[in-house]
Formats: sequence, C-alpha cells, structure tokens
Amino acid sequence: QVQLAESGGGLVQPGGSLTLSCAATSGGRFSWNYMAWYRQAPGQQREMVAQLSRGGRTTYADYVTGRFTIDWAGNRNIVALQMNNLRIEDTAVYYCKMNTFTPKTADYWGQGIQVTVSA
Repeated sequence: QVQLAESGGGLVQPGGSLTLSCAATSGGRFSWNYMAWYRQAPGQQREMVAQLSRGGRTTYADYVTGRFTIDWAGNRNIVALQMNNLRIEDTAVYYCKMNTFTPKTADYWGQGIQVTVSA
C-alpha cells in the first residue's frame, strides 16, 4: 500500500504562485509508472493537470501549459507542482495520483489539498 501526502495549498491572489508537493511512502518497496496532479472544482469533474512519467516525460493540460511545472523535488518519490500566474479559475481541490507497477499495478490517490485563488 502506498500513501500519498500533499502539502503546499492555500489562498493566493490572482497572478500569484504556489508550489504543491506530493510525497509517496510505503511500508514496502514500490515502483511507479507516473505521478500526476489532478484537480476538481465544485460541481466539476476531476481533471488531469500535469503528469510526470518515470522517464521524466511531462504532460500538461492546455490551460496550464506555460504556467505550471511538474518535477521531482528532492527524490523520485516526491513530486512538486509549481504554479505561477494563478487565475481565479485555478481554484480547486488538487489531488496527487501515483500509478504503480510493483508490487502491483494500481492507482493511488492523495486526500486532496485546497487551492483558492481570490482577490
């Protein structure tokens, strides 16, 4: 079982920046295919924001390209999402996701963290 812990959310003004962090831990060894950030605004479906593959390939939703950056932070089990030039419409609960292939193929999710962009 893998646990994901998100941190770094909060309230920021439009145009500001925040960095979210997701740390993966487990009682045993694990290996992952990709880690990703999703978000869900009130009344909306959960949507993919950014993804980082094991090999370092990044994928971004169109609406964050050029503003958000996903990368490892310290070690390969911690992934950060640097969010710049935040907009009111970026307000949502942000979730970390990990897809593993050992010890089994599975998706794991964090509990979510609130990001609010407001003047």
